[in-house]
Amino acid sequence: MLIEYLPHLMLLALVLLLITGFPVGGVLAGVGVAFALLGVAIGEYPLPSLFLIPNKVYQSIGENLTYPAVPMLLFMGVALESSGAARELLLCLQRVFGRIPGSMCISVILIGLLLAPLAGVIGASVATIAVAALPTMLHQRYRPEIATGVVAASGTLGVIAPPAIMLFFLSDALELTIGSMFLSPILPVLGLALAFMAFFVLADVVRRRPGADRSPVAVSGSLPVYLLRGLVLPVGLIALVLGSIVAGWVSPTESAAVGAVGGGAMIFIYRGFDLALLRQALYRTMEITGMVFFVVMGASIFSMVFRFYGGDDIAIGLFDHLALGDFAVLAAVLGIIFVLGFFIDWIEITLVSLPILYPAIQDLDFSLYVGSEQMARVWIGALIALVLQTSFLTPPFGFALFFLKGAAPRSIRMAEIYRGVVPLVAIQLLMIGTVLFFPVIATWLPATVLDLR
Repeated sequence: MLIEYLPHLMLLALVLLLITGFPVGGVLAGVGVAFALLGVAIGEYPLPSLFLIPNKVYQSIGENLTYPAVPMLLFMGVALESSGAARELLLCLQRVFGRIPGSMCISVILIGLLLAPLAGVIGASVATIAVAALPTMLHQRYRPEIATGVVAASGTLGVIAPPAIMLFFLSDALELTIGSMFLSPILPVLGLALAFMAFFVLADVVRRRPGADRSPVAVSGSLPVYLLRGLVLPVGLIALVLGSIVAGWVSPTESAAVGAVGGGAMIFIYRGFDLALLRQALYRTMEITGMVFFVVMGASIFSMVFRFYGGDDIAIGLFDHLALGDFAVLAAVLGIIFVLGFFIDWIEITLVSLPILYPAIQDLDFSLYVGSEQMARVWIGALIALVLQTSFLTPPFGFALFFLKGAAPRSIRMAEIYRGVVPLVAIQLLMIGTVLFFPVIATWLPATVLDLR
């Protein structure tokens, strides 16, 4: 019957239209509606179901308790960047680490972790850190491959460091609590950060350019005031938002509201009573939010029609025919996500690709290997986050690399960026393998803090 091939044709149409460069949200919605109308024409899709599409769109956003936090967290990150707090934090951290080899590299990596709320979009994260850090690093005579490598690493590291926006969408796609999804990648991310720092410190010792000056920027005013302004305020705001969500003191939406107010206050603290800058930050937040939710609405339309035609059975049927074991299926799913990360952003992957693959993930049984069914999903969530982050960093297609080239000075060549990230990708793959064979790295913190079993 024709209906058996409709979900496959939907996927084919989606792929072909996505590579044309049309807006992703429009492609998703257009393919969904077009195949619904095609189904009506051939008698396979009931006409009354067409009128359920607006209700489906409303349910996907209006009745989701997680999504209201997204624009407020985005505004918090945009405000931190617009106010200049990100650059001041970078210079303050460099002064804290003094004349340690690679002190600027260490500072940039920490910036990537601390500015995770801004990492809702790969381009925004990488470009912001590049603008704040690259000129200073090149002025201090860091080699271009080292400077660009650390910016790419820190920009992608923030994508999966809580309270990054991607973790909200992953928790929803994998049916996990926000707290468990926030906690599961923390130890792997800290491990990656420490490994990156060790690598860059060693690289700076071995390959420091002759005459390179790593002296910290001189402090104007008293040191306590400088530390309060440059370090305590932005770090305290991020810690308050993250801690209140994980501890369960308030809902994610309430915590994000506090972060948004704090981010707006940062503009006035750092730049004076500048309403024009506040308005600019609000407009930028609206643009990013509109892009994200346009994709959400399009994905809800596509998934409604796709599931009606039995699309959920595609992934299950594929792996059933291959007769693979649980570990082989998991490796195949992670491999598919890794390749998809070369070509499409995490928003489309979590909203479109992951729901297609999720039925196959649900059938996996790692309860004995990890400890319980719930903890197995937490572990898989951490693995997916790490794989996505690695794909954004991997040449020649990694998203982060192209955004970095666009934000870098013209003197930086693409070959230098590639050389800078190759050893970092090796570190990433090593961490993925470590979490794969030692699940406790991802599950210990959620199990301990949230008392999950």
